[in-house]
Formats: sequence, structure tokens, C-alpha cells
Amino acid sequence: MKVLITGGAGYIGSVLTEHLLARGDQVHTIDNLTWGEHCLFQFCANPNFQFTKGDVRDPELLASAVKDADVIIPLAALVGAPLCKRDPQLAKEINLDAVLELDKLRSASQLMIYPNTNSGYGIGSGDSFCTEESPLEPISVYGRTKCDAELALLDKENAITFRLATVFGASPRMRIDLLVNHFTYSAVTDGYLVVFEKDFKRNYVHIRDVADCMIYAMENREDMVGRPFNLGLDEANLSKEQLCEKIQKFVPSFFVHYAEIGEDPDKRDYIVSNERLKQVGFVARRSLDDGIQELIKAYRTLGLGKYRNA
Repeated sequence: MKVLITGGAGYIGSVLTEHLLARGDQVHTIDNLTWGEHCLFQFCANPNFQFTKGDVRDPELLASAVKDADVIIPLAALVGAPLCKRDPQLAKEINLDAVLELDKLRSASQLMIYPNTNSGYGIGSGDSFCTEESPLEPISVYGRTKCDAELALLDKENAITFRLATVFGASPRMRIDLLVNHFTYSAVTDGYLVVFEKDFKRNYVHIRDVADCMIYAMENREDMVGRPFNLGLDEANLSKEQLCEKIQKFVPSFFVHYAEIGEDPDKRDYIVSNERLKQVGFVARRSLDDGIQELIKAYRTLGLGKYRNA
């Protein structure tokens, strides 16, 4: 298929591009390279890979790119509550307006696969499962822009949305701010971590399961269009304390102090059911243990970071 990915040089996009090219798809990625990344260089020898440096707020660029696509996957976004709070107007322009522009430009035959966040479920109790029927009650700019885009897409035909659990795993465009990635990085590099809200729970999913699931949606669109799906690991509805204990299995010297001060701006404390996705045939298969060991190896290859105190 011909696949258009916005934000294709990002954390998920660079892995998804790899998976799509490996199966023979033609991939056109658009990215403004905000972070100066070179994570797509390894694909340049592949004739099925095309890259455009550009901004998703440019409607002429989007119109030119959309016309040849069979599948459109908008990954370009300001991700996370703190970043979106810093510039809510930019968050709206990228996370919502650019997605709506893509939706306006595409034809009914072009499939849209959209990644939402399960932080859209808002403040949870940590003891009852969120399903796709649970109300979306985001409390941050990030959550609201993502959920507004999802709802708009599902009002149209030929769209599939995923409410992603907290993603983990190594990527050519690495992110260390994500919870599993962050905690494992602290274990490997610092040897200690201060954790607040230790009993707050989240669901998790490996980055390569996210890529595989998007491809699964491309192949099984008839069973999935018009619906949202939670995408996470069933066995990975864990508290922060339980996550730290998992990491300590592989880094026994990792010291964790549980503090009473501090709070998550998204108030994320919920467990999530992925049963709907399982019913259409997809189950995330990469475990947290596998991901933690992968991350430990990845961080040992980083060396001294650019901004790290020597």
C-alpha cells in the first residue's frame, strides 16, 4: 500500500516506517525535524521510501501528499501535558487542526488510522477497567486536542482510532520522558529515582506492538473501521511501584524513594481493558520484561548524553 505518515521521523513514526518498508509498502513521511533527527537515514536506499521536510500546518503540502495515499497515519503531534500546556495554541494547530485538514482532504476510500491517548479517560480510580464505552473526560490540553480529533474522525467514514497505553521501548528517535523509558534510564544511569503517586496505575504497550497493530488495522479494516480501540498489554496494568519492582529485577542496585510530594498533570490512575482489540484478532505480545531488558541495552549504547553532567 501507499502510506502517508506525518511525524514520520518521531518516536513511533521511525519504527512504523521500518515495519511498513519491511513488508513492501511505499512510505511517504512528512516531518519538520524539530529535534534535528537523522533517524530515517537507513531507509534512504529503499526506493519505496520518500521523505518531505515540511510542516503539517501547511495545507498545500498536505493536499499534495494526500492525493496518492491509500492509508494516512497522522503521528505529528505535541505529545504530553506539560509540552501542550506550554503552548496550547500550537498544540491545537498540530494535534487537532492539522488532523482535521487531512480528514477534509482525503477521499472516502482512503483509510485514516489515528493514535489517540488513553489519558483521555481522565481521572480514574485505578480499580475499575476503562473500556471504549467509558466516557472521554480529558483534563489537559494534550488530552482534549487528541480526543477532539478522534471524535471528529469517527464521525466520518473509513477511520480507525487507537487509544494508546503508555508506550515503551527503544526507537531511533528515542524518548526518555515516557514512564517505562524514564524509570529504566534512571536505573541504568543514576541508580536511583524519586517517585510520587506510587500507587497510581497505568497500562503500557511496546512501540513495536503499536506499529504491528497499525499494520493489522490496514489489513483488517473491514472489521475495525468506525470504532476506537484501546491498545495496550493486558498483563501490564501496573502501579508505578510495581513498575519499579520489575526494573529492580534486572537492575538490583536501583534505589527508589517513594515521595509524598508531586502529581501527574494528567491525573493518570486507571486500568484499561484491551478486550475489543483482542476480539478482532490482535493481541500485544511484547512484555514489559522484554522491553526493560531492551531499554537497558539501548541506554548502555548511548554513552554520555549531550546534556548530562560529566
